[in-house]
Amino acid sequence: MIFGTYFTFWHYIALLIGVVLFVLGVMVSFKEKKSSVRNSMIFSVFLVSTLVIAFSMMAIDKYTKIVKLSDIKNRRILSNETIVFTGYVENVGNYTIGQVEVEVKLVNKGHVTGNVKAGSFYKPSGFFDFFSSSENKRENRPQKQIVKYVVSTELKAGKSEFFRVSMPYPPYFKHVSFFTSATAH
Repeated sequence: MIFGTYFTFWHYIALLIGVVLFVLGVMVSFKEKKSSVRNSMIFSVFLVSTLVIAFSMMAIDKYTKIVKLSDIKNRRILSNETIVFTGYVENVGNYTIGQVEVEVKLVNKGHVTGNVKAGSFYKPSGFFDFFSSSENKRENRPQKQIVKYVVSTELKAGKSEFFRVSMPYPPYFKHVSFFTSATAH
C-alpha cells in the first residue's frame, strides 16, 4: 500500500492544478483554426502541465517526507568480513512515509586524507592488465563501496523504527570513513 501513503493532501492539490492547467490550455488551443498550430499548442500545454506536476510533486516530497537517522553504530565482524550498522530511523514530518531507504558508504583511507593515487580512479582494461604487475593490480581495487537498503515501510509521522543492515567489508580497507544517509519515498 505504498501508493496510498505516497500522496498527501498537497500532492492532490498539485495534481488538480496541473490537470486544470491542461484543460484550460486545451480549451484555448481549440479556438485556433489551423490544426497544425492547434496540435502544437496542445502538445506544449501537455508538456508544461506535466512539468508543473512533476516539479511540484518533488517539492512537496522534500517538505512533507522528512526522515532522520539517529544512534548509528557499526561493528565489524571479522569471521565473515562484514560490517553491521544499527540505528534508528525517525519520521520527523507530519505525514506517513511509504519507504525509508538508508544508504551506507564506506570510503577507504586514500579518498578521505587526500592521499589519492591514480590507481584509485583508473582501472586498466584487459590489454593493459597483461603488462601490469601484481603489485599494481592491488592498487586498482575499488576504494569506495555504496549500498542502499529499504529499512522501513509505512512509517507513521513522529514514529521511529530500529534497523540493522550488514554489508561486505573489503579486507584491504584501512582507516575507513563511514557515511550514512536516509531517503524517504
